[in-house]
Parts: sequence; C-alpha cells; structure tokens
Amino acid sequence: MDVLYLLIPVSVVLVFIIIGIFWWALNAGQFDNIEREGERVLRGD
Repeated sequence: MDVLYLLIPVSVVLVFIIIGIFWWALNAGQFDNIEREGERVLRGD
C-alpha cells in the first residue's frame, strides 16, 4: 500500500510530461502536413 504514495505522483508527472511533449509538437508544426511524407515515400525522388 505504501508504494501507491510513490506510483500515483510519478504517473501524474508522466502524464504531464506526455501532454507537454504533445503540445510542443503541435506548436512546432510537426502535424501541419502529414500527407506530404506519405507522398514523398511513394514518389521515390
């Protein structure tokens, strides 16, 4: 039962880190044009 006092805060911090990374990716433009990469692979330039 004592391990829950460690696991719950660690999991909450992990969730905030994941949300922060996703927010950064959205603001950095990582998902602006996701179709372009699929077309680039098929074209074979």
